[in-house]
Amino acid sequence: MNKINIAEKFARFSEHYKPHIAAELNGQYVKLVKFEGEFVFHHHDHEDEMFLVVKGRFRMEFRDNELREDEFGNRHEWIEEGEFIVVPRGVEHRPVAEQECWVVLFEPASTLNTGNIVNERTVAQLERV
Repeated sequence: MNKINIAEKFARFSEHYKPHIAAELNGQYVKLVKFEGEFVFHHHDHEDEMFLVVKGRFRMEFRDNELREDEFGNRHEWIEEGEFIVVPRGVEHRPVAEQECWVVLFEPASTLNTGNIVNERTVAQLERV
């Protein structure tokens, strides 16, 4: 039962799109991740994901969704500092950050960062901070 200073934990790593475990509870991980640039479109068959922005902002892009469509045909929602979004299981999505953004993820411990896609950005073994 120790408190966690989020800024202190984010200062311990610099990699983008590589989640780190900050805490765990009830089979869930609280993960910290820095976004910058585009991630990959993916979905999770069995898990919902919560993304909470603590610094910066990012755009969550979706496919086959009823959200606003941008000039590239992607549907998206901007998530600003202090806001969060829950992406339901099965929804294809990708985060895009124009500048570095700090995000807290809350999701089941079994959730793979790239969901149904396995590539060079997949992180199977998460580090703790």
